Amino acid sequence: MVSYKSLIYGVGGIAVAGMALLVAFQEKLVYVPVLPGLTKSYPITPDRLRLIFEDVWLTSSDGVRLHSWFIKFSPNSTGPTILFFQENAGNIAHRLEMVRIMLQNLHCNVFMLSYRGYGASDGYPSQEGITRDAQAALDHLSQRTDIDTTQIVVFGRSLGGAVGAVVTKNNPDKVSLEHYRCNWTDKTADFVSFWATR
Repeated sequence: MVSYKSLIYGVGGIAVAGMALLVAFQEKLVYVPVLPGLTKSYPITPDRLRLIFEDVWLTSSDGVRLHSWFIKFSPNSTGPTILFFQENAGNIAHRLEMVRIMLQNLHCNVFMLSYRGYGASDGYPSQEGITRDAQAALDHLSQRTDIDTTQIVVFGRSLGGAVGAVVTKNNPDKVSLEHYRCNWTDKTADFVSFWATR
């Protein structure tokens, strides 16, 4: 017969092991650079949507090579320029249709950063790393001579909202922030359905 004391130790041990696993793998649970069933590569590029763009390669402060797209409203457009930080899952190519609509409606340039481990960027995502990536993107934009660097607006959706908030807090003299607020009920439903299918 199993004693209550053994049962409590067993359940406690399983709970501690479960928590240790969650802590150990938290970044793999938080960051989803590749959508389930898809590859890391870009399924579409700005030229396919006939957008004027430039491939930009950056290096973060810790040496990670990052890919970005600088999409111009028109060849001579100097701004405003939106520094676009994407949601968690997928890569910048999955946001191109929304960016195309932003260009049409706002008449702005858009700089799209591919976080480390996402799209064509090297490395593995982490909170500290993605913060470094965001700073590298802002530093790049701030040094460009073909845009009005006083008109840089940070725009973030979901994870990108948090990234944008950090880069804006660290650089209040360089940018302003526009944040996309998510509906946590929808996000919870997405999270549950994602894990239920695995």
